[in-house]
Amino acid sequence: MSAPPKYKGKLYLLPCPISEEDFKMVIPEEVVKKTQNFRYFAVEDLKSARRFLRRMDRSFPIDDSTFFILNKKTPADQVEKMIEPLLNGEDVAIISEAGCPGIADPGAALVDLAHQHEIQIHPLVGPSSILLALMGSGFNGQSFTFHGYLPKERKDRVRAIKDFEFNTIKTGHTNLFMDTPFRNMNVLDDLLNELSDNTSLCIASNITGQTEKIQTKRVVEWREAAYDLGKIPTIFVIGKGQSTKK
Repeated sequence: MSAPPKYKGKLYLLPCPISEEDFKMVIPEEVVKKTQNFRYFAVEDLKSARRFLRRMDRSFPIDDSTFFILNKKTPADQVEKMIEPLLNGEDVAIISEAGCPGIADPGAALVDLAHQHEIQIHPLVGPSSILLALMGSGFNGQSFTFHGYLPKERKDRVRAIKDFEFNTIKTGHTNLFMDTPFRNMNVLDDLLNELSDNTSLCIASNITGQTEKIQTKRVVEWREAAYDLGKIPTIFVIGKGQSTKK
């Protein structure tokens, strides 16, 4: 008789908060309970992952857990090693530095590899700044693209946002993008200087935080209402309102 198939662990995608507010506001209780059973983690940043686990449970056995570093610099052979606990029947949880693993996040590499090994994937519920910004924008939620970080060079950045504007005008498609917080004001200046007066722009800053702002205005209106975005995590959205008003 052939040996029974070996049990494989499951790969969980564990979201974490995207602001400094109480994690209980954004992480469901059932996710917290589930997390308390994990002992293997693939994390983007070790320090923030440990802090998150201790925030959920002050007695979490950090020292009895195994942490793999999974960031954009992790070589492929190191990602391969993260599969070993799963093949040996252990569950593994991926923790991004903020938000949902696998979305604008290097965790996607381990998820892809797990699929190749026919390992079951379980995304858990938690906050995504991208989806929350889209939800709050009032723009087309059926046809949209998240473009990630804008180019560093200004001429390339301007070309990108004008392409987004043209795409929205032509198709009604929603375009979401972001940049590192210290370049937020440069991005905002380009948006207000380069986009047409009547283009609709949503600025979603510090999502889920106490100073959260999600506001949609025409560019001409933003020129009078812009505020300091320095060092504040922000999602920018160019789109068309879905109201029937003309």
